[in-house]
Amino acid sequence: MAQQFDIGQQAEQLAADWLISKGYELIVANYRHKHAEIDLIMKHKGLLIFVEVKFRSGTGYGYAEEFVDYRKRQLIIRAADHYIHAKDWMKDIRFDIVGVYKDKKGVFRFKQFEDAFY
Repeated sequence: MAQQFDIGQQAEQLAADWLISKGYELIVANYRHKHAEIDLIMKHKGLLIFVEVKFRSGTGYGYAEEFVDYRKRQLIIRAADHYIHAKDWMKDIRFDIVGVYKDKKGVFRFKQFEDAFY
């Protein structure tokens, strides 16, 4: 279990760095509200973006976006609502999923699914 946590943390950091390289600004990592956690909260082009990061060592069992089920989306949305109200955010928001994939050569690749849900 500890190894999975380490891989998840590494994937979140890699995703944050990748998004920052694309012009995003990291606001908060691992934001928690009750039973929910948002991996990354970013700003980009006037939007507040809530990002769920999923690591996959391959696609044999499915793609990253397939692992964000209804229950997980609802938890993220509740935590986002809490954050928005706490910060009095009055502009647009978006929910993204970033898949972090490690290929057979050990190279990390990223796939971003903008506006993945609401």
